[in-house]
Amino acid sequence: MSLEWIIRILENNWPMFLRGAGVTLWISVVGTILGTIIGLIVGVIRTIPVPEKGIRKPILKVVNGLLSAYIEFFRGTPMIVQAMVIYYGSALAFEINVDRIAAALFIVSINTGAYMSEIVRGGIISIDKGQFEAAQAIGMNHFQTMINVVLPQVVRNILPATGNEFVINIKDTSVLNVISVSELFFQSKTVAGNNFRYFETFFITCILYFIMTFVITRILRYIEVKMDGPDNYMIMAGNQMQVETPEEKLKRQEN
Repeated sequence: MSLEWIIRILENNWPMFLRGAGVTLWISVVGTILGTIIGLIVGVIRTIPVPEKGIRKPILKVVNGLLSAYIEFFRGTPMIVQAMVIYYGSALAFEINVDRIAAALFIVSINTGAYMSEIVRGGIISIDKGQFEAAQAIGMNHFQTMINVVLPQVVRNILPATGNEFVINIKDTSVLNVISVSELFFQSKTVAGNNFRYFETFFITCILYFIMTFVITRILRYIEVKMDGPDNYMIMAGNQMQVETPEEKLKRQEN
């Protein structure tokens, strides 16, 4: 590996690397957000209690069956194959020229949604059943219980898994080069094809991917810490929670 070549490649091609990294981040951010929304909707629907009788029972069974098929298909096939089938298949079936970025966002979103739906469903199931019973006791239906009681807790609990999906999406956008999306890997192939220095070019690409994933991981970790709230607190009279400062804690321990 030549440091001189790495510097030269960066000097001559940094706009292409920057453009590719921007497209990668754009697809990853939007795809993860849309996929999380899809996962929340699917997860909530799949946890609706099925009544023993009535018209809702067959409807819920059909809906759950379709959602299960969606989840199994997109979790059981590689994203690179999904990209080929969706992009080129839609062009053949409907004879339309689909925008590559739009197709990429759709592919990443529905793929992420399949994984996030199971994460959300697991998060909902992990909530104590007593909270569901308490919500029903005051007249809440399933969706009111989800919105007001369950989902605020689920969102916090699944934040690490959501961050993990985000990082995975940053790396998995590289497979979208098969439909000619000009993300980082695609741009790197173009640069390497121009200078025939594949090792140095993809070493730069590797560093750029690492920087993106490392920064995103640190940001998400900071958000997790902020959502956790203060570590030290004490319950005061009247069921009011007040934060205990380090000085107050030390004084209380001395007494």
